[in-house]
Amino acid sequence: MSRRVARVLIDSPLPQLDRLFDYAIPAALADEARPGVRIKAPLRTAGRVVDGYVVELADEADGDRPLSEIESVVSAAEVLPERLYALARRVADRAAGSAVDILRLAIPKRQVRVEKQWLAAERPTAPVVAEEHLAAARAILDAYPGLADRIAGGGRVALDAPARLEGARPAWATVLAAAATLVLAAGRSAVLAVPDHRDLDVLHGAVNEVLPAGAIVRHDARQTGPERYRGFLRTLEEAPCVVIGNRSAVYSPVSRPGLIALWDDGDPLLEEPLSPYVHARDAALVRQELADAATGDRPALLLAGHTRTSDVERLVAMGWVQEIAPARRYAPSVILSAVTESERPGARIPSAAFRAAREGLEQGPVLVQVARPGYAPTLVCADCRAPARCRHCGGPLHAPGRGATPVCGWCGRSATAWTCVQCSSPRVRLASSGSERTADELGRAFPGARVIVADGAHPVREVDARPALVVATRGAEPLAEGGYRAVLLLDGDRMLQAPELRIGEACLRWWSNAAALAAPGAPVHLVGVTGAVARALASWTQAAYARAELRDRSPLRMPPTARVARLEGDVPAVDRALDTLRADVPDLPADAVLGPVPLDRQGWPGARALIRFDYARGAAVAASLRASVVSEAVNARSSRRGSAKSRAPRNILTARLDIVEPEL
Repeated sequence: MSRRVARVLIDSPLPQLDRLFDYAIPAALADEARPGVRIKAPLRTAGRVVDGYVVELADEADGDRPLSEIESVVSAAEVLPERLYALARRVADRAAGSAVDILRLAIPKRQVRVEKQWLAAERPTAPVVAEEHLAAARAILDAYPGLADRIAGGGRVALDAPARLEGARPAWATVLAAAATLVLAAGRSAVLAVPDHRDLDVLHGAVNEVLPAGAIVRHDARQTGPERYRGFLRTLEEAPCVVIGNRSAVYSPVSRPGLIALWDDGDPLLEEPLSPYVHARDAALVRQELADAATGDRPALLLAGHTRTSDVERLVAMGWVQEIAPARRYAPSVILSAVTESERPGARIPSAAFRAAREGLEQGPVLVQVARPGYAPTLVCADCRAPARCRHCGGPLHAPGRGATPVCGWCGRSATAWTCVQCSSPRVRLASSGSERTADELGRAFPGARVIVADGAHPVREVDARPALVVATRGAEPLAEGGYRAVLLLDGDRMLQAPELRIGEACLRWWSNAAALAAPGAPVHLVGVTGAVARALASWTQAAYARAELRDRSPLRMPPTARVARLEGDVPAVDRALDTLRADVPDLPADAVLGPVPLDRQGWPGARALIRFDYARGAAVAASLRASVVSEAVNARSSRRGSAKSRAPRNILTARLDIVEPEL
């Protein structure tokens, strides 16, 4: 006798539960248990009732097979459409993670009142784009040869965004808004993802001017729970919409997606810090490959930025993504400056840059970018130059203000009566200048000038056109009305000294984004930096720098020329996983595995290994590592006994793919 069964995805972080479970449907729930709804079901191995989602229904011929029954249907809202589950499954499999972890990023916490209002409301109709706005959007996109056609045809594009302001906002926001307008007018949805709330506010202003308010869905971590859930429910509708948001916006389950766009994919805020740690760019690439179930259409993919990451350049080089630049090239006026021997010793600003700032102040605001916030982020001994450390915890000391007592950056204690452990000197010296100290120095150098500090502790979104010295940390630069009349990029040599694989790319991105805020013809001075990064900024050839980075990393098989996975856990578990990997992927090169090396895991001995592999082997490597994680989790759960359960690390084995900064 056949019967109807529900295939359920259990909402659990346990890797061994990352699969579909069959449940019988009671007669009382036959009409309510539909694909996509939230349910509660018993989990026999745990002896409790758990949350889950009905993924699909199936007819089973073997009606005598013992199955547990669904206990209840939580809501009639179908919050997990097939298109969202397919995306979560594909992304999780690529990252050797769980689909539920992806769904936690995509589906907000349930809000009962909002959900009831949505279920009772009439379904929205397709929004109408005004003809004048559509014509304006086409005119904007015509400045980028072939861009409109690639978007309409579901192509993949790397766009070199113009480094200028258009009216009161950056040009990139206008371009993304125009692309969304074109897609929405064609009856399809668009998803636009940006790194942070500042970019989101700029983009919201751009789309709000050209699109109906009911067609815009904002996905923002600063929203309240009801606001976020209301926006998510809107994306479930058949009526198209435009979703703007941060990294998790790429998972928005819009119907008939026509465009997935990312701005500034090199920003680390687009890296997901939660398991399975999927970068928004990788999720967007996976989503672009998923065709619409009804029409077979694929959305266009737009990766835009003032600079180009080596990840995107790899896709361009292999022909997977097409690069598009403006028909008319525009580049800021970048000048490489350095302090000469004839200038005052210890000076941070060369005379040419100082003169540019003085002349710029006569016309409007001047931007000064620095590396770090605070007054003096680093202190050293005035005699032996040893780093000044806290006597209590060993943390670094910093000066919170001019003439203030040094304070520990770790424990917060004031270092009164401090002495150097190396030479017993009681004197400290300011080894670096933060935003506040730079503002203090510039205030004395330009008496009477208005000085504005913009950093994490002093957020400033916009400044007016009046003369002012704006001292900002990287990434915190406010927009200036009409653009900055001069831009000074300080501490560049200090930024480049960070021990990171992609520090050159990061610095080029920081400096390019700041230079893009300059008014037309305004000078941009990069101080104290030479070499390939400086030349790329001065000639505005960021794509060429990305190509050079790829060439340098390829012989070493460093990301992104190869994928890197990190495997860590108990020593036997790591060894077993590596043996399984070699058996599952026999053509893996002999030098693919680096390690294992010893690792302390909460007081327990552990190990860590890195695996480098080609993209073509990605599916096999991810499947093997995921199988090992599941196997070790099952074995650990069955073998834990007594007090050892509380002392042992929770995860016997963990795997993470696509390490951005591999520990090599």
